[in-house]
Amino acid sequence: MSTATAKSIAWLELKGIAQCVPERAQWLKLMGQTWPQQQARRLHNASPEKVRRGVERSSSQRDDEHHVPRVVKIAAACSSHSLQYVMPSLLFSLVRRWSRLADDETSSADVARPFRGAKLRNNARGLATVTDTPVRRYGGLKDQDRIFTNAYCRHDHGIKGAQSRGDWHKTKEILLKGDAWIIQTIKDSGLRGRGGAGFPSGLKWSFMNKPNWQADPRPRYLVINADEGEPGTCKDREILRGDPHKLIEGCLVAGRAMNASAAYIYIRGEFYQEASHVQQAINEAYAAGFLGKNACGSGYDFDVYVHRGAGAYICGEETALIESIEGKQGKPRLKPPFPADVGLFGCPTTVANVETVAVAPTICRRGSAWFAGFGRARNEGTKLYCISGHVMNPCVVEEEMSIPLKELIERHCGGVRGGWDNLLGIIPGGSSVPVIPKDVCAEVLMDYDSLKDAQTGLGTGAVIVMDKSTDIVSAIARFADFYKHESCGQCTPCREGTTWMKKMMDRMVEGRAHEREIDMLLQWHRYVSGSQTPLSPNPCILSYLLHNIHLFTLPLPLRNET
Repeated sequence: MSTATAKSIAWLELKGIAQCVPERAQWLKLMGQTWPQQQARRLHNASPEKVRRGVERSSSQRDDEHHVPRVVKIAAACSSHSLQYVMPSLLFSLVRRWSRLADDETSSADVARPFRGAKLRNNARGLATVTDTPVRRYGGLKDQDRIFTNAYCRHDHGIKGAQSRGDWHKTKEILLKGDAWIIQTIKDSGLRGRGGAGFPSGLKWSFMNKPNWQADPRPRYLVINADEGEPGTCKDREILRGDPHKLIEGCLVAGRAMNASAAYIYIRGEFYQEASHVQQAINEAYAAGFLGKNACGSGYDFDVYVHRGAGAYICGEETALIESIEGKQGKPRLKPPFPADVGLFGCPTTVANVETVAVAPTICRRGSAWFAGFGRARNEGTKLYCISGHVMNPCVVEEEMSIPLKELIERHCGGVRGGWDNLLGIIPGGSSVPVIPKDVCAEVLMDYDSLKDAQTGLGTGAVIVMDKSTDIVSAIARFADFYKHESCGQCTPCREGTTWMKKMMDRMVEGRAHEREIDMLLQWHRYVSGSQTPLSPNPCILSYLLHNIHLFTLPLPLRNET
């Protein structure tokens, strides 16, 4: 065992982690909200000797702050029977402070900072006990921490208004720091794609800078996916309309990270006003010397173009979007090759979401630690949520990641229409993610991991609220009609399956369906899932069916009464 590892274990034992043993059932329940149950069971069943042997086996591995599994094993070695009760936030805070764990001068204030106000035991040096440490509550983002300060276009969206809100500040300094610094900053911030997939943005951007990439004579492109066509999603249009300069500056910073020569902003055809504001912002940036030759005086040449789509939902898929820019039908390509190798016009390309790119300059200015300070581990940062449906005040709001879904609705929307008890279910991330029933909504957090554990997804952050007046079967039929209409027809399962689903849902709405058609829906869910594109109605329809299967064979009046 290395010296640093031994010092770390002794330091943790000195701080009294082994004394954190509260009621078992209470903390297993709390851990279920923030940690997979199988991990809790695995730690519970492991003996101290077994875990300590795992530390010894890993002692030959490199000691550095990025080796997360090693730090978790070190903490586990102190006491496996006490570790299962320690809050995951404690473990992640220890991981982030790995570089200081073996330092004898580490203060109790450094350790206690992530608890945000928790009382230390006897005011002495040591970690707070579980009983007097509150569970970390997320949400309540302060105005000074908001990135998008003109979401509703209440202020000037031009370049002067943007500069007064902090845009284009020290952009030259950011560009001069180089591509490696920008990518590492984005990685350290924990930023994940805000378009639905949630892939780590820094890692995705780094795919463009392969070894010896300078030897490739092809130009490199950044494509912004502003084809926001999913039902319930309306966050990107607020950025395009109210904060277009944040997006343009983000294109410049992201393009520098990828060494791209140009960016194409693909805007949904129906967004006329939004496209006009973006084009105006581009013209102003060129006039100010922020774009074009020697952008911002950095010696880096970069151009930005606007490309308007024709309203096809399928063009939200990245390869279909590339096909559309090239003047072809918007149909997905087979992968591989991936866009980072063969993308737009056969050149290396990265397709990114509007919100993902727009936050990059602010992260580079304020620092990755600032952005990573919001939300849970692996779910860092702030996020735009668009809440619609049966709420008192539908809105688009920027909030901290991991805010409880119930608090998000009650804090910013005035609650569910008719009160929380009138809630039927919520779609938390747009119409393509599964719905969650009321009992899950009360506890789930709005981030990638918590919603995944709830068998749904964050998606685009489009929250669709449905109260008990909603005819759930009619709602599914409406979604099925949308996806049937928007299917590109390239894949047979999707082309035929969405048509059959629509017909079956129409019969269920009218009360003419047979019970065997429920099994057919489940069967077609598996078929259509094999399509090339993830833009399909299957998760939403299947989850509705499983949560409300008793309603599907009832006539319309009986469903409403139920």
